[in-house]
Amino acid sequence: MTLAASPAARAIEVRELHKYFGANQVLKGIDFQVDFGQVVCVIGPSGSGKSTLLRCVNRLEEPSSGTVLVEGIDICDPETDIDLVRSRIGMVFQQFNLFPHLSVLRNLTLAQKRVRKRSKEEAVAIARANLEKVGLRGKEDAYPAHLSGGQQQRVAIARALSMDPDMMLFDEPTSALDPELVGDVLAVMRQLASDGMTMMVVTHEMGFAREVGDRLVFMDDGVIVESGDPRAMLSDPQHERTRGFLSKVL
Repeated sequence: MTLAASPAARAIEVRELHKYFGANQVLKGIDFQVDFGQVVCVIGPSGSGKSTLLRCVNRLEEPSSGTVLVEGIDICDPETDIDLVRSRIGMVFQQFNLFPHLSVLRNLTLAQKRVRKRSKEEAVAIARANLEKVGLRGKEDAYPAHLSGGQQQRVAIARALSMDPDMMLFDEPTSALDPELVGDVLAVMRQLASDGMTMMVVTHEMGFAREVGDRLVFMDDGVIVESGDPRAMLSDPQHERTRGFLSKVL
């Protein structure tokens, strides 16, 4: 089965998205868009719904109601091959989710061979190129336990890139790292942005949002409170809730 994206579509478009966990409503009618080539950063306090929104974009969480379009394709349509859509979306989590019993190289080639049906030689070449891109040439034979947290996260990014995604979703990719390891991961993300990768980034890194983001979205209590240019929002937020949050984190 192949899926044809609409040429006029946005990379991601969310309409009237609601999400309940039991009686707890986590998302309350979210409208959200990411255009191709954009870097959209999502900030907000814990429990605001940021990660749930991101996980709904590739249906790791099932929306309770509303519409989620990825490249114009309705991923909630029962007829949609969600695995095929997910193959276009790279995902990087807070925890690195590497296979601890596999070397770095095998972590990067496994899905390429199984999902993309690449030969071993092609998968290895692509894996090595992406390890070079994230600054980890020479680590092919290492195991995750022998790497720092920052190195493991960069391996996770390289693994996602090895699937040739159209866009990347980052769920607080630096929150589990020691402060001195954050910079290397953010540098890789900055390079991806400068290369034109479409990115949705849930983050607490306000400097990254200011320097790299095309749009900043502030969420609180399951709604988007404010969105706009990151530099303008961070220097002069318009909403009282945004001001209160930023006063604690800047």
